[in-house]
Amino acid sequence: MDELLARVRTWIDEDPDAETRTELERLLAGASEGSGDALADLAERFSGTLEFGTAGLRGELGGGPRRMNRVVVIRAAAGLAGYLSARGGGLVVIGYDARHKSREFAYDTAAVMCGAGLRAVLLPRPLPTPVLAYAIRHLGAAAGVMVTASHNPPQDNGYKVYLGDGSQIVPPADAEIAAQIAAVGPLASVPRPESGWDVLGDEVLDAYLERAAAVVRPGGERDVAVVYTPMHGVGLETLVAAFARAGFPVPAVVPEQADPDPDFPTVAFPNPEEPGAMDLAFKTAQDGAAGRTPDIVIANDPDADRCAVAVPDPAADAGWRMLRGDELGALLAAHLVRRGAARPGQDVFAASIVSSSLLSRIAAAAGLDYEDTLTGFKWIARVPNLRYGYEEALGYCVDPAGVRDKDGITAALLVAEMAAELRTQGRGLTDVLDDLAVEHGLHATDQLSVRVADLSLIADAMARLRADPPATLAGLTVVSAEDLQEGAGGLPPTDGLRYRLTGDGVSSARVVVRPSGTEPKIKCYLEAVVPAARADLAGARATAAATLSALKADLAAAAGL
Repeated sequence: MDELLARVRTWIDEDPDAETRTELERLLAGASEGSGDALADLAERFSGTLEFGTAGLRGELGGGPRRMNRVVVIRAAAGLAGYLSARGGGLVVIGYDARHKSREFAYDTAAVMCGAGLRAVLLPRPLPTPVLAYAIRHLGAAAGVMVTASHNPPQDNGYKVYLGDGSQIVPPADAEIAAQIAAVGPLASVPRPESGWDVLGDEVLDAYLERAAAVVRPGGERDVAVVYTPMHGVGLETLVAAFARAGFPVPAVVPEQADPDPDFPTVAFPNPEEPGAMDLAFKTAQDGAAGRTPDIVIANDPDADRCAVAVPDPAADAGWRMLRGDELGALLAAHLVRRGAARPGQDVFAASIVSSSLLSRIAAAAGLDYEDTLTGFKWIARVPNLRYGYEEALGYCVDPAGVRDKDGITAALLVAEMAAELRTQGRGLTDVLDDLAVEHGLHATDQLSVRVADLSLIADAMARLRADPPATLAGLTVVSAEDLQEGAGGLPPTDGLRYRLTGDGVSSARVVVRPSGTEPKIKCYLEAVVPAARADLAGARATAAATLSALKADLAAAAGL
């Protein structure tokens, strides 16, 4: 106990943030007076360090080495500066969202970079992550940092690192930066001047908007009614400006969620995929805010790198149905193919291994190459000759030459163009999904996602599946079981399992199980492919839904979830 309390006092002495100092001093006083809860809290906070990896840093705000705070960020920035300095230095561009402490973390990063002899520039205000990803290559930077926790709960924040190619870091860069962070001495040894960096004007945002508007065809259909929510994040200004520049009507905005608010007061989790997150958007659509029945509802997550879309559906409780990420991924691909925006024999489509296999079939039919990648846009964006890539978690890269990352703004523009064109034909997005099902088979996907308080439960589930792999799931035979830790199909090793299945009533099925890289969850991604005839699409959907439900139940039992 004495050693722990001494480490806490040392941390407090170098912490530049009065808020986290006070927090730790209160816990320290409680522990010193015999409070078991305070001692346990301190023991957890000081039981290790927040690990820097390919996702950068992400965690709960608070004092101590296992929390996101100014000490952790300054050390991370110093490690990144050391890594960059060893490779010739250069410019670092820094962006931030509107979460608690984001601005402070961004300015600390700028100070550390300047103190290390590098050049640093900050985006002018809280802006979407895609603007930062675009700015890196636009400015010829050596690296970029985005302070955001994306769609995590309000108590979290994060720190994403990009290198000069505009893509998020991958091994071995993550380990090399982590080693530099570990080598940082006391905080007093990290120079942090009070000036020396520049704050950009709107010229980079203007350049991004010009590029974004170019993803849609000039002179194309623009009559589309959209309801939009930025989910209390930073997307509103940029998306509305992008719509205006591209010639679309101004979307009707969900008023309760329009302004940035780091507490995200109207949602349990600021993620369009979470139950209830879209309720206010559907209410806005029902209230007629768009001036007529909206064609689509669009949502961004708080840093606007993800895009969610809902379509009218009289059978749904709210009259609207959220498209699954895989459905929107296929629709965007089909739209690009239909527009002639992808060149056979030259351009490549890509998706992560947890996404639907439908994209590979769309690509093959169009004469395009296709690649599977590991999860995360750090991998998707690096596919050579990439023209379009997506991940089922609402991430879409529709203009990799402009932004080598998922981009919820440009994806929204492309969806609006698609909806406007279909409207002139008396059709909607679901009609195209029907077309794809008839042409390629109905590709139905679902997910079993379990949030845990104890991370050991995730390790236990993975170990259980490895020790006793299932031979059948949902009455289907497992025809191959791959441990992705050993690498599979030319992919780098990762902690995951993939099962391929076959059986009566389905063309194929697939299951991928992996720990989440950004949240305390284990995720199981399910797909069933069912032959579909236009006369009996309802029957095909019923078969697929029953298969997915049975897969979910059997997999939960096999993993002990």
